[in-house]
Amino acid sequence: MSDTARRSHILNLALEQGLLHEEHAPLVAFLDWERVGLNVDHLLRAFPTDIPVLHAFAVKANPLVPVLARLGELGMGAEVASDGELSAALAAGIAPERLVFDSPAKSWGELRRALGLGTALNVDNFQELARVRAILGETGSESEIGIRINPQVGAGAIAAMSTASAHSKFGVPLRDPGVREQLIEAYLASPWLRRAHTHVGSQGCPLPLIAEGVNELVRFADEVNARAGYAQIRTLDIGGGLPVDFETDNPISAFDDYVAALEEGAPRIFSGDYEIVTEFGRSILAKHGFIAAFVEYTKEVGGRRVAITHAGAQVATRTVFMPEAWPLRVEGFNPSGAMKTTAQTAVHDVAGPCCFAGDLVARGRELPLLEQGDIVALLDTGAYYASNPFHYNSLPVPPVYGVEFGDGTAEFTTIRAADLVTV
Repeated sequence: MSDTARRSHILNLALEQGLLHEEHAPLVAFLDWERVGLNVDHLLRAFPTDIPVLHAFAVKANPLVPVLARLGELGMGAEVASDGELSAALAAGIAPERLVFDSPAKSWGELRRALGLGTALNVDNFQELARVRAILGETGSESEIGIRINPQVGAGAIAAMSTASAHSKFGVPLRDPGVREQLIEAYLASPWLRRAHTHVGSQGCPLPLIAEGVNELVRFADEVNARAGYAQIRTLDIGGGLPVDFETDNPISAFDDYVAALEEGAPRIFSGDYEIVTEFGRSILAKHGFIAAFVEYTKEVGGRRVAITHAGAQVATRTVFMPEAWPLRVEGFNPSGAMKTTAQTAVHDVAGPCCFAGDLVARGRELPLLEQGDIVALLDTGAYYASNPFHYNSLPVPPVYGVEFGDGTAEFTTIRAADLVTV
């Protein structure tokens, strides 16, 4: 079954069961569990099996508790960046020792909670390090603690997604004058600093740039351990950042290419001297979800067809506000869920329901002619599209359903129920 046929099958059954309904449920999201499992398995197999590796899913990519629970069952831990994400991971049953807490703005309360639970902690800056030292002096902790290092190797194609530029807000800048020595001295003065972390960026960052950042992390850890006279740093958290292919239906992320890039540009990461932590998010889930919305109305405006749907900035915030960086593929289906043919096409703007003119999920896109009552599918939305809703116009948060295939049909489970927003 092709991926388009698979989506059509999902839509047809969702329509039959009333999960997707023109009047009562015109906007719905789906996540394909089988494809998620295959992708996670590919990740686990891509990394060497003779080195301890914790793959901590970046919860920011999809914080829904049933999603985190399923990923935990598949063998993943979780990387959290707030007290809320920490609570979600714990509610999903992920053990504290399989959690990593990252954030550039951890409060005293967040630090105390994380250290009390024994979750791993990546310290963002020297002031935070002083707070951690104070808490450890009061209560102690079983947490593995390290410092986030900005290797300052440069930015990728999307500046907002690049975290290792010269002026990034994240981590301690390794190449600023005098800072490397300050960092080494901080480690030598604190034997409980037993790990180090870096994250070069995500979408738009080429793999050689990511490998360069990881190589700088390894070089730093080697220097600390040489100065300490023993293996003080035992674990390297190399972040995530594998770019996602948003142009095709290939459901398996290129984790083999990621590992090959590390073998080429940062070979000592696989020496066996260090345990490894990764923080993949978008590449785990993005390709395995899609959003379906009814076309409420169509109109001709200035020689262009406008399809007005229920999917706009409230579910595709980045796409609407940064369309060049975050374009979405769009497919058209007829009211029964069957794929529309390309016998008749037109240039479309696919618009959402928000009350501002820029609420467009696709601009000037040639698509099969969309009619009132048709269904549009926004593809590759399994990551981030459920985690950063835009509450303008108090539009309801759409339901999210997990899909399981078996015996030639599909079964749905509720990951998130529809929810009205009040502000």
